[in-house]
Amino acid sequence: MTTLRIGTRGSKLALAQTGMVADDLADATGVTTELVTITTDGDRSNEPLSRAGGTGLFTGALRDALLAGQCDVIVHSLKDLPTAPHDQLVIAAIPAREDPRDALCARDGLTLATLPAGARVGTGSPRRMAQLRSRRPDLEVVDIRGNVDTRLGKVTDGELDAVILAAAGLRRIGRTEVVTDYLDADSWPTAPGQGALAIEVRRGEEHLVSALDHAETRAAVEAEREVLALLEAGCSAPVGARAVVDAGLLLLSARVYSLDGATALTSSHATTWPEDDGDPPREVAASVARELLDAGAAGLTGERP
Repeated sequence: MTTLRIGTRGSKLALAQTGMVADDLADATGVTTELVTITTDGDRSNEPLSRAGGTGLFTGALRDALLAGQCDVIVHSLKDLPTAPHDQLVIAAIPAREDPRDALCARDGLTLATLPAGARVGTGSPRRMAQLRSRRPDLEVVDIRGNVDTRLGKVTDGELDAVILAAAGLRRIGRTEVVTDYLDADSWPTAPGQGALAIEVRRGEEHLVSALDHAETRAAVEAEREVLALLEAGCSAPVGARAVVDAGLLLLSARVYSLDGATALTSSHATTWPEDDGDPPREVAASVARELLDAGAAGLTGERP
């Protein structure tokens, strides 16, 4: 293979993070890379994510292109990727994770605590909506779509007082100056896999990108995503998760919200990592999911506005 063709969405953020992967692959393996831009259903639709459903919305067209041979590798934001395994494709590498936190971008340097009652805060994420309603029920939560610049523009032009975005995306496009408040990931858990990238290839071609896999990041995000799968909740469900590897332990905490923010269920467990046998991410996720389901989580994740 003379040139490795890497499939990506065409947004500024997708091109930036795929370009980083391309550079890292070139450095690690010496391969020449070429970016192939693909339009997804999520790029075509303006319907709010809470109604469109997040699972596969930004990934299906990329996977089709990979299977059709239009590219050799595809790059996803891991939080957008369905949790169910694909029978012909495999996530061959998960690079070291960027900042997993959510970031508030508000007018006049306001923070979540200092936004005035009635302030309009925009997000397209049911999880973030639920968290806002739980933390600040006096705010008006506005369902929005659009790329980073479109969302930030709603604050600049006065339509909204603030928006919530992923810190990782802002870092990758060099826009951290717009952040007025980073939301603590322990008290404000984010989407499973947020901040991480997934590099997917056809089964049997894992060697193309395996040099970029980061074992600790993979363990953490696999635990987070396994909770989502065991709860049978889609990637747009009001579920937040936070896993870290520290001092030989894989620690996982997950929280399930009702969409009105009135109810939140939390479970935390830990297991040793790494292990010579067993599957620590799956094991710790099973403990967390079992506790959440026993507490009634299934009745929360199935709701829609």
